[in-house]
Amino acid sequence: MRKGLIVLLSFVLGVFGLLAGCSDSSSGESKDGEVEISYGFWDKKQVPAIEEIIKQFNEEHPDIKVKTELIPYGQYFQKLETAATGGALPDVLWMNGPHIVQYAEGKVLLPLSDLAEKDDYSLDNYPESLIDLYTVNDEVYGIPKDYDTTGLWYNKKIFDEAGVPYPDDTWDWDMLKESAKKLTNKDKGVWGFAAVMGNQGGYYDLIWQNGGHVISEDGKSVGFDQPVAIEALKYNISFIEEGMSPTQAQMNETAASDLFSSGKIAMMFDGPWMVPEYKKNPDLDVAVLPKGKQRAVSIHGLSNVIAANTKHKEAAWEFVKFLGSKEAAEVFAETGTVIPAFNGTQDAWLNSVPELNLQAYIDGAEYSNPLPSVKNTGAIWQHETDILKKAWAGEESVEKVVKELADKANKELEE
Repeated sequence: MRKGLIVLLSFVLGVFGLLAGCSDSSSGESKDGEVEISYGFWDKKQVPAIEEIIKQFNEEHPDIKVKTELIPYGQYFQKLETAATGGALPDVLWMNGPHIVQYAEGKVLLPLSDLAEKDDYSLDNYPESLIDLYTVNDEVYGIPKDYDTTGLWYNKKIFDEAGVPYPDDTWDWDMLKESAKKLTNKDKGVWGFAAVMGNQGGYYDLIWQNGGHVISEDGKSVGFDQPVAIEALKYNISFIEEGMSPTQAQMNETAASDLFSSGKIAMMFDGPWMVPEYKKNPDLDVAVLPKGKQRAVSIHGLSNVIAANTKHKEAAWEFVKFLGSKEAAEVFAETGTVIPAFNGTQDAWLNSVPELNLQAYIDGAEYSNPLPSVKNTGAIWQHETDILKKAWAGEESVEKVVKELADKANKELEE
């Protein structure tokens, strides 16, 4: 997101915050006691689980109708900005870590701490790191829904045909590179690895594995231009330069996940949200990420939040509580959709697709790094996309692009 858009968003959220502050958030119940609330989210793969959860919710709350609003992720936050301008946010919606500070401080979201305390709703049912992620200025704004780490997906058929052992927890960067080279078969149009330009489950993980950092502990600078980060980025891009990965242009034309699903890529990093798709192919399985100088993987989780100006505050809170319940977590777990955040329900997720080594994702949580979240995370991410793509395309050196990236990202942190 460019600086201009950030300024515009800040203005929009500020105006919206004033409007929200002027609204009567406790009103909106219809005379007959029935209300309709809207629920915004972006992942169509989770629709069956969400529909089942709404069905169960309505067994307890037949007077609250939930209307779903599926918005593709690529348009999600842009549409939220537009909706905020018109005071038309969904009553309940998904929120991610990179945006929570911006939206909470813009007073677009309803603080939930008092509601949870009033209803004796325990926040101890979720990993403390996720509660902390959605706590802004000592107020909890989101009830954790799920969490994810990263795994190394691989195609067993391609491995068997090349006579290469499957990846396991002994693999390191050298083994990944050596195996990718053996698995690449240009005659068959098969690449050994997909060097996707993504931060979570991509270069963030590699930077941490190499002993680097994304944002300093004091939040005042980024680490993209540090030698260990440069080395990690070069390692990732080297798969493209050496012909073991599709080029950036090829992965723009056809998503790496689609190339992997169709047997054109032997290995790639990906998250548990792809389990519903990848489990359809019996040749696929997943292992822990190879280690660099140390083991590291990114961790992130979504939460359900409530719009500050909802006219159905009580109904929205009842729905959010149910979405955060053990019952809802078990629905997500049993469908294999995501790793539920509710403590103790992860085993059901592991058993949902027993033919896959989903334990790799749970193991990753033990040495994970939370996805950085600052006020201008969205702007920094946009700089990463705009600038790093020049290195991925081979147009400019890694050293040159990370200097430009660090300069612009550090300015965002100063604001």
